[in-house]
Amino acid sequence: MRSIRAALFLLAMAVAGCSQAQTPRPFHGWAWVVVAGDNQAAHEDTPTQAFDNARRDVVAAFEARGFDPKSLAQFSVEPAKHGGAPLLTSAPDAIVRTLGDLASTSKAGCLVYITSHGSPDGVVVGEDVVPPAFLARAVSRACGARPTAVIISACFSGVFIPALRGPDRFVLTAARRDRSSFGCGESDRYPFFDGCVIESLPLSTDFIDLAARARACVAKREDEEDMRPRSQPQLSVGPAFRRLAPAFGGGVGP
Repeated sequence: MRSIRAALFLLAMAVAGCSQAQTPRPFHGWAWVVVAGDNQAAHEDTPTQAFDNARRDVVAAFEARGFDPKSLAQFSVEPAKHGGAPLLTSAPDAIVRTLGDLASTSKAGCLVYITSHGSPDGVVVGEDVVPPAFLARAVSRACGARPTAVIISACFSGVFIPALRGPDRFVLTAARRDRSSFGCGESDRYPFFDGCVIESLPLSTDFIDLAARARACVAKREDEEDMRPRSQPQLSVGPAFRRLAPAFGGGVGP
């Protein structure tokens, strides 16, 4: 009798384990790209690892909340210098092409995350400055009316809000269109904004909660370090995104 009970117990555990293993990630079917667009420190002719550090750890944080690494592409200015996952070279056309390829098979939604330097004209990606209209066209072509999150960590990145906003879009930027963001020096581990995203993701219930937590985190750090003027991260959330985007999986709770 004991052997029968033990066999039944093991069978039940195996079935439970199989069921758990087959539970889909909440963002299964979402195409996503994470881009480190530069490797130079702000106002210095010296290299910085801040953007690639952010790229690497942003990817890990989003994977932990339910994004599928099989539908991910990562970009770096110097991919050969960074181990781990395969990296592509940061260039606008390559990012557009890769996002389109991923979105052709992963059709549930999209996430685009870029960390780099910025200017009032756009965000630095490799040797180019990508303007808002270029990124907006690329996202529209690849992702259409799917729920799509675009997060841009760069100075002046609020310039992207008007071009990218839409009913199915979540757009979060590190700064107002007329403000710098902070933390891009040679000795910085992450830009302030990226660090706050990484810190906030394990605690957030969904993208909208993530935005609130990251913005509060940035304001707190800027106050603590007396950084002025405040960067004031910007947010636009469309009604369809609110309705269709899943909640995050995993996490440690508030």
